[in-house]
Amino acid sequence: MVARSRPQSPLARYRRPFMWGAIAVLLALPAIAMQFTHEVAWGSEDFAFAALLLVGAGLIYELAVWKLLTARARWVAGAVIVLAVLVIWADAAVGLF
Repeated sequence: MVARSRPQSPLARYRRPFMWGAIAVLLALPAIAMQFTHEVAWGSEDFAFAALLLVGAGLIYELAVWKLLTARARWVAGAVIVLAVLVIWADAAVGLF
């Protein structure tokens, strides 16, 4: 029996390292900013919340990419996940809702 695989774009192999690297950079930015200004004052609970939110979104995206067959469906899933992260982050930051 021959396993069938989906055709991948040439950039598909860079998706995972780019996504996880971007998450790591987003988590490191407040720590770096705290060294230069007192306007950014995150505690350990803030970093834990950000890590939980961003890593959770990354894992949900990985699951979506694994399960969804078309590139369009993956793009839509990615956009919905990013929008959800932004809404949760905005609500946690300033209590919009």
